[in-house]
Amino acid sequence: MSKGEVVLLDCWVSPFCLSAKIALAEKGVEYEARAQNLFEGKSDLLLKSNSIYKKVPTWPSPPLLPSCASERAKARFWADFFDKKVFDAVCNIWKSKGEVPETAKNEFIEILKQLEGALGEKDFFGGDSFGFVDVIAIPLTCWFYAVYEFGGFQVENECPKFSAWMNKCMQRDTVARILPDPEKVYEFVIMLRNMFGIE
Repeated sequence: MSKGEVVLLDCWVSPFCLSAKIALAEKGVEYEARAQNLFEGKSDLLLKSNSIYKKVPTWPSPPLLPSCASERAKARFWADFFDKKVFDAVCNIWKSKGEVPETAKNEFIEILKQLEGALGEKDFFGGDSFGFVDVIAIPLTCWFYAVYEFGGFQVENECPKFSAWMNKCMQRDTVARILPDPEKVYEFVIMLRNMFGIE
């Protein structure tokens, strides 16, 4: 498949777009990224590209999900957990007015500790190899610098096993070359806070 055949509607800081980029890189699929400015409304292309109405291509190799049905179900559970719990906890911290409440900090740390439990002694959420949960999870970590700046705590101090997983993922070329600089994400969050009148 040539680069022109796969188009990724992109927002450079979106963890969801970053997951798609990492997945495509893991599969060795070239794509054309088309930046979308979501603050100006959704483009016609974005509205027409809704996956409910169009088929989304899939590439079976290399697989990102485990071959065992029960392990696939677990992977989908943890991916959903990341998309909802971790994303919301990060947002609760950067959207806080004034000093971040201890409850928001504690909730975030507790969620990461749950993830440390799921990770266990494995290198990646899928075991020895980088997989689906890692692809979904790692993009949100580039927002953790903003969590540190607004929340006043560092993930590596609170959750060293989770931090080690982050470092292991960042050693992968498919992750390191795609994730944006956390300080640039922090600047973006400051812009969002100003836009929403959060001080």
